[in-house]
Amino acid sequence: ALAGDAMANVRWLISGQRLAQAPSGLRGLCLSRPMLEGHIRARVRALPHVHIIHQCDALGLTISLDRRRVTGVRVRSRAWGSTTQVLPADLVVDATGRGSRTPVWLEQLGYPRPAREHVQVRVRYASRIFRLRDGALGDDLLIIAARTASNPRSGALTSIEGGQHLVSLGGILGDTPPLDIPGFFAYAQSLGFSDIYEAIADAQPVDDGASFHYPANIRTRYDRLRRFPDGLLVLGDAVCALNPLYGQGMAVAALQATTLRQILDAGCPPAAHRYFRRIARVIDAPWNIAVGGDLANSAVAGKRTIPIRLLNAYLPQLHAAAATDPALGRAFARVTGLIDPPSSLLLPHRLTRVLTTHLYKRPRQATTRTSNDTTPVIRGVEKVAVTKCHRQHRRSSAQ
Repeated sequence: ALAGDAMANVRWLISGQRLAQAPSGLRGLCLSRPMLEGHIRARVRALPHVHIIHQCDALGLTISLDRRRVTGVRVRSRAWGSTTQVLPADLVVDATGRGSRTPVWLEQLGYPRPAREHVQVRVRYASRIFRLRDGALGDDLLIIAARTASNPRSGALTSIEGGQHLVSLGGILGDTPPLDIPGFFAYAQSLGFSDIYEAIADAQPVDDGASFHYPANIRTRYDRLRRFPDGLLVLGDAVCALNPLYGQGMAVAALQATTLRQILDAGCPPAAHRYFRRIARVIDAPWNIAVGGDLANSAVAGKRTIPIRLLNAYLPQLHAAAATDPALGRAFARVTGLIDPPSSLLLPHRLTRVLTTHLYKRPRQATTRTSNDTTPVIRGVEKVAVTKCHRQHRRSSAQ
């Protein structure tokens, strides 16, 4: 894997701004998904008490006579002539992703189905691997070109192992990047910045690429159930599936796994209500980031609360200030990396830096407010949100 600084070696092209590149102390790794998953799988297989059963389907849960505790999983091998078997378990963890059957199984066992929150985005993205000309990126390892209000297309170019580069282009609400080279290049050229197109215009394609479809952000609210059997927990995309264009899915799953480990290390029995409430706090921030970002597009259906409206008005101003203020860019990178909560961007000293930069850039001769004057928006954020968000930040830091 290739290692670098998450700001100094990354081109952040966000809200139509090119964020200032400077050392941030945030270490980033660039590698392909197969390499990452291969290493994780090898580490898991090396654990002395782990046994992996291949080519096997989970058919349902087994439950105690009083129907209060899950006691195992019914499974069947895909080999011809196989019969159903029961794997007994003290604890069953469902990590089967967006296709999780736990809501159906709960209903079959006499428990209520959890409610689900949806925000339809209909993301479609295409990825291809290229071999770039020498020096095409300089010292940079990654280019992130985010969509804007006027251009809903986005892209990322990532350096991976073996001297290759992965390029992903994405659209929302059914906008589909083509996989053929002319169409792929034309889509890259249509992004708000030309960096990705210029890097791949004379590059050598390595594969035929692949397309993906992601219909919606989905959050399954196990934390709101009044009844849930003991001996069963749910983890990862099976609880919260986020728009992949934000690149936070694996990090959110890892934070949930860390929460479970903390509960087990404390010697506490993994009570479902306690576990789900704790991971709900882990999920809240990335869910708000993804959903809030998607709702910045007026064509995406969903409830736009006052905090979402204020934050979506404020973030472009923060990005504009971060074009010349590396400290603000670093603060933004820490939030997108799920190191700090989103409320940290609204701390008074950061609001002041954004406002100061914005006022400094305004023409001195302008004495009347224009339709593009965003100072009232920033002051509105400062007045309405800062106290609440500062309080949330203190709570998040304590957690």
